[in-house]
Amino acid sequence: MKGMAPLKGIRLIDLTHMLSGPYGTMLLTDLGAETIKVEPPGRGEGTRQLLAGDPDYSRHGMGAYFLTLNRGKRSVCIDLKSEEGRAVFLDLVRKSDVVFDNFSAGVTERLGIDFAALSAVNPRIITCSVTGFGSDGPDPHRPAFDQVVQAMGGGMSITGLPDGPPLRSGIPIGDLAGGLFGAMGVLAALNERAQTGVGRHVDVSMLDAQISLLNYMGTMHLMSGHVPERLGNGHFVHVPYNAFRTADGYIIIACIGDAFFERLLPVIRRPELEAPEYRLQPGRYADKARIERIVEEELVKDTAANWLTRLREARVPCGPVYDFAQALSDPQVVARDMVVDLPLSQGGSVRVPGNPIKFSGAGPDSFAPPPELGRDTDAVLGSLLGYGPDRIGDLRRAGRVG
Repeated sequence: MKGMAPLKGIRLIDLTHMLSGPYGTMLLTDLGAETIKVEPPGRGEGTRQLLAGDPDYSRHGMGAYFLTLNRGKRSVCIDLKSEEGRAVFLDLVRKSDVVFDNFSAGVTERLGIDFAALSAVNPRIITCSVTGFGSDGPDPHRPAFDQVVQAMGGGMSITGLPDGPPLRSGIPIGDLAGGLFGAMGVLAALNERAQTGVGRHVDVSMLDAQISLLNYMGTMHLMSGHVPERLGNGHFVHVPYNAFRTADGYIIIACIGDAFFERLLPVIRRPELEAPEYRLQPGRYADKARIERIVEEELVKDTAANWLTRLREARVPCGPVYDFAQALSDPQVVARDMVVDLPLSQGGSVRVPGNPIKFSGAGPDSFAPPPELGRDTDAVLGSLLGYGPDRIGDLRRAGRVG
């Protein structure tokens, strides 16, 4: 990545697969880390196969998952299950700063590449493991995927309509939050190491991340014992606060507090909403369903664009409910380089979501292509580790690297 690279000089070994781990290492790569993706020889990391042959969602044999999550990374194939491969990996660890994985709990210990083993050869190494349930507790070895931790984390129980089933988030927040917190943990450990000179292991549980996201709602339950229920797109305090139908689509109105409701009244212009008891939140909440029904009765008489213009002029918090095409072409999104061109090493490019972290004084972001399997094995083993052609050739013939 060009533009701003605050992690320049940090070398990251990426042992991740699927979504949570690759997302975490993608974030660190976008911030300038040199990321070496270590994959098993042969087929490589499992995400390489997802959508790889789909005519809509792949380019040059790489699917949308792999293209997006592995931009800017290098690929080295090492057989970590062999003694020779593990020796090569340890040589790589000696020259690196971070090792990031999302193996199931216990896998790094079985492979002999856990924090204790790696810190013995490089006391400065920082390791990060993102797992479903963390490294301890009564049953950390249970398999977990995005929807499992969404369900167990409580968020699904409050998502959906009151009379409907619980719903998962459309965005895989179970996986993504695990990677995000993993990246945050690595950054904190790097800062500490700058002061102590010693690395640390970062243990991130995807379930823990979901519990953290409950935030003030979790505190409310712990204080009162009340179990929140599904409210659809409504709010348990603010009125009107919902997704409302217009003549040609849905918009959001979010009147947080009495002052915004006052601003809404001249826009909606329904006498029923002028009732004195509605001027304060308790009165509005007591009649929430009626107020929101009246608001929607007016909104369906005109288009979303016209209503949004009036609401914005009155400085009422509002917004359109976009589909993906609309969201990814919004002028604000485009102006902030949140859709970028990702070049491909075999020619052409794909458009992908950009980096949301912006730095003052930085130029536009640009991203290096995702790697073909094993593209950088010879370069890394030769230039970085100092292996000669004969040694690399022997390792290749033995299937220890690829």
